[in-house]
Amino acid sequence: MHGSTVDLELSIPLLQRREAIARCISFIESNPGTIRDILTEISTYQTAELEIQASLQALKNAIHEVHQYQPPLISTMSVFMPSNVILYSYVLYLLIPSLYVNQIEFRSSMSVLPQVRKLHEVLKEVHQLPFALLELSHREYIKSSVLQADVVVFTGTYQNAESIKQQLSKQQMFIFFGQGINPFIVSETANLEKAVHDLIQVRLYNTGQDCMGPDVIYVSQSQQDAFLTLLTAKLDGLRFGSNQEVDAAYGPIHYTETLEMVGQHLNQYGEHIVYGGRIDFRDKVIQPTVLVSALAQKLKILEFFSPVFNVVIYEKEEDLKRIVTQEYFVERALGATFYGHPDSPLIELLRKKHTVSINETLFDIENGNAPFGGYGPMANFVFYQGELIIKPILISQILSEYWQRGDQ
Repeated sequence: MHGSTVDLELSIPLLQRREAIARCISFIESNPGTIRDILTEISTYQTAELEIQASLQALKNAIHEVHQYQPPLISTMSVFMPSNVILYSYVLYLLIPSLYVNQIEFRSSMSVLPQVRKLHEVLKEVHQLPFALLELSHREYIKSSVLQADVVVFTGTYQNAESIKQQLSKQQMFIFFGQGINPFIVSETANLEKAVHDLIQVRLYNTGQDCMGPDVIYVSQSQQDAFLTLLTAKLDGLRFGSNQEVDAAYGPIHYTETLEMVGQHLNQYGEHIVYGGRIDFRDKVIQPTVLVSALAQKLKILEFFSPVFNVVIYEKEEDLKRIVTQEYFVERALGATFYGHPDSPLIELLRKKHTVSINETLFDIENGNAPFGGYGPMANFVFYQGELIIKPILISQILSEYWQRGDQ
């Protein structure tokens, strides 16, 4: 029966699970090359290093997280893993929840299945926890795992999330991690040197292949010329290389459908390209590219998943306030970044729907042991017992707050 935690005991005692977490920390710290070799099949060297460090930090704080939020014991959880940051996802959706979930089944995105399989083969020998990688089709996985689980975690598109949600029973909890526009705002009071440096770091994280990357960069008209001069000068200094090269700033695109999508977009808006614009389909390379438009031109905003800087120039902050409160933005409200004076009224407006970073990036403030996300239904939500909950999510915190709340 879904939702029952009465008399539930972990098949592997909690003490042994804590020891398994400790062994994983020790293994990753002692064998970074083994992990890095797997990650760099889909990520740049620099991104893999950052992912390993973030994963270790989350694992080291796992016990404290569970102690802080006191989640209930759950019998079964079924997880759709994301197609990027596969180690960090393994930590956040499998290893840490193993402290309060008896058994976990998971399905990899087909685009990274070979790498997820390798990672699981390496780590399962270390932790010996009850995880099962089910290599099934989407439909078969739903029938064999999702419909039987107490908790379902899905990372992917909003449309697929809605399709899965509608198949679940009222007693099952559905946790969705989606996508956002993540606007990056460079105001008239921004420190341009820092703003441009940080923008490149976040936009080129894994060559732009990350959902935290900003899909639009709003720049005050008063900063336009200096911003573009600085941005293009810094992009000139970046080096392309293979994922195994330590000093490569960007690498090949792993997700081949991105090449076609970006190619169509750049073809449609070619007159707005002020830097880059070249795509090498043979070697799967997208040159860092800058498009510039005015707010009134209303260029389509896409989740680029690539090193494309979609710069939009605004004249008045009031115009920007109107844009970020439109339905299209509100539905996708996840994170937002603001560079400039921290007393700007725009920040408080953004905070009503977004997690906001000020004069630092979303990567700087993201914490794997704390709730993260926004208040847009296409960005993230929880659906349980007929209630739709839209707010920043941490699995342990959500279970603690909502699991079987109606039965108490």
